Amino acid sequence: MNIQDIKTGVVNGNKRAAARLITMFENGDSSALEIMKDLYHLTGRAKVIGITGPPGAGKSTVTDQIAKLIRKQNKKVGIVAIDPTSPFSHGAILGDRIRMGDLNTDAGVFIRSMGTRGALGGLSDAVYGTVNILDIFGMDYIFIETVGVGQSEVDIVKVADVVVMVMVPGLGDDIQTMKAGIMEIGDIFAVNKSDKEGAQRTAAEIEAMLSFSNKKMQDNPVLNITAKNNDGIDKLFSTINERYDKMYSDGSLNERTKSNLRGKIISILQSNLLKSALKLDDKTGMLKKLVEDVFNKKIDPYTASDLLYKNFQMGDEK
Repeated sequence: MNIQDIKTGVVNGNKRAAARLITMFENGDSSALEIMKDLYHLTGRAKVIGITGPPGAGKSTVTDQIAKLIRKQNKKVGIVAIDPTSPFSHGAILGDRIRMGDLNTDAGVFIRSMGTRGALGGLSDAVYGTVNILDIFGMDYIFIETVGVGQSEVDIVKVADVVVMVMVPGLGDDIQTMKAGIMEIGDIFAVNKSDKEGAQRTAAEIEAMLSFSNKKMQDNPVLNITAKNNDGIDKLFSTINERYDKMYSDGSLNERTKSNLRGKIISILQSNLLKSALKLDDKTGMLKKLVEDVFNKKIDPYTASDLLYKNFQMGDEK
């Protein structure tokens, strides 16, 4: 497929074209950026939902069940499953795609497993591009499912309109010690596996924590669900939509989107500056020399960085 075929295909809902463009983004193909520049005005139609929480909370099952519910309403679903990247193969572990086997054969569902690839902040630039591509492709809902609870979860807020934090009974003191920044990203808290003992207590503990949080979090819903039995999924999905509508009407969704866009623009700028600096260094070999100097304690890393930056400025002015 040539560039024009890919561009036209994505707009017209061609899965092969969308998959190709996502791969181009993952590989850092400059043509992908040019395509997105032309098509970006078509974004903003899909509802982007983050699904996060600790490992073993059943996030994939939750995503799976909500996606099936959405498909019954004849709406299209995109799923971006963020997998840890193997340090050996540099590829994503495609477990989520296997677990969601039933959805893989559905023409109205697009599933993509992606690795974090060691990106600063956890989520790779390719994830941001993928969400935009699936939006242009015509998905009504796009779910981003993360690995566990860490920096990549905090980064979900930079992409998602609404974030669902999936918890499980038996966390106990872990809820108390969980980083405030992690808890604060949740717009909705879903206690999964609520057929197990302690589920109501876990929900009560989360509600208690939220009551002592900032005012914005105090009305965040806390639900009990059991995803494997499809128990509470209807309520969770309706709560997601209610939350989205509330944020849209009170202006907080626009505020979040603008904040996200600011972060994205800065992220692109940082990436471009770094690429330009390293491209210049390929010619000068300055970085290699500075590494040796720092290693031999002739200079410190901070001075080395300053020298590299000054060299970049001089090279950029030429």
